[in-house]
Amino acid sequence: MNIPILLISVVLFFVLFFGIGFLLNMLLRMSWIMAIIYPLVCVWIIAQDDVRLIDYFRQPGTAFSTLGSEIASLQVADVTILISGFLGALCSGVVIRMLRRNGYQMF
Repeated sequence: MNIPILLISVVLFFVLFFGIGFLLNMLLRMSWIMAIIYPLVCVWIIAQDDVRLIDYFRQPGTAFSTLGSEIASLQVADVTILISGFLGALCSGVVIRMLRRNGYQMF
């Protein structure tokens, strides 16, 4: 992966999940909702083609072993991009808490 593509992807995932997390936090009044949902989004991104969602309940052994092998085969650039999205989700929770502490009420 090229360095410019990696940098753009990192910024894009950070801003995307910061924005989604900020809106969810503002509407649902739960500061860490996106940080809780983000690992599920990562699993959906990583194992999108191999395993259906229902297979995690019907055949958990094979589904989770496939997920484990998919996670183990991620490259450093992929992990960096996913971590930047998680940092964006965490930053949205921190920003919402700071805004609420300073007296701002959203919805």
